[in-house]
Amino acid sequence: MAPNESEGGGKRVKAVMRSYRVIGVLREQGTVRINDVADALEVPTSTAHVHLKTLEAAGYVVKDEHGYRLGLRFLRDGSITRGRLDVYGASRSEIKDLAESTGEVANLGVEENGQRVIVYQAEGDKAVYDNAPIGEFTHMHWTALGKAILAELPSERVTEIVDEYGLPTKTDHTISDRGTLLEELETIRERGYALEDEERRDGIRSIAVPLVSDGSVIGAVSLSGPKERFNDDRIVDELFPALRDRQNVIEVKYAYD
Repeated sequence: MAPNESEGGGKRVKAVMRSYRVIGVLREQGTVRINDVADALEVPTSTAHVHLKTLEAAGYVVKDEHGYRLGLRFLRDGSITRGRLDVYGASRSEIKDLAESTGEVANLGVEENGQRVIVYQAEGDKAVYDNAPIGEFTHMHWTALGKAILAELPSERVTEIVDEYGLPTKTDHTISDRGTLLEELETIRERGYALEDEERRDGIRSIAVPLVSDGSVIGAVSLSGPKERFNDDRIVDELFPALRDRQNVIEVKYAYD
């Protein structure tokens, strides 16, 4: 649920919150006109114009002949933020090797504010892009990465996340029942990996393992691809062992580098 000025949780500056909502419109729609923003946020065009001009002056929005769009300062800030994550530094080369050795898409994900975020991604020579770009936030229970992380979180934290975001469905295969989710998390803990079976996108399966340091989950690593290649035998015989090997290396590098 996107935040707005009226939600609880302490005092908020309404103008700042509205500017971030403007950024959200540009992120979703691309290049826009002032009227597009005003209509999307149901505010006067004068208000939309002030926010766009302010963001332009700060360098986070660019105006050209087609309208307003997000500026590349976001790329700079995102790169800096990612580079400061210890788990990214420990995982990057291992993610690359994992993609090369399996030929599939390999991903690093973390949890932030109760959602799964893809921090890094590499593609092998047989990779099928699953429409999950770097920086994407999404529901934890939709993905193997998210479920692998949920399985290692304290039960109180899992309850908080489900209470806040609910269990909306993305496909007909998405888990939508709290009891079913809790049972799956127990299965993940027992077998050592999470499986995403067309729960986020039809035709795509994914397998993920958690990354743990000092008893706390710091992220997860996954492989994803078309379901015909991600059959159960290959998952058990090849993909899980490959992920487990990288899991061990990343956790050691995280602890000692």
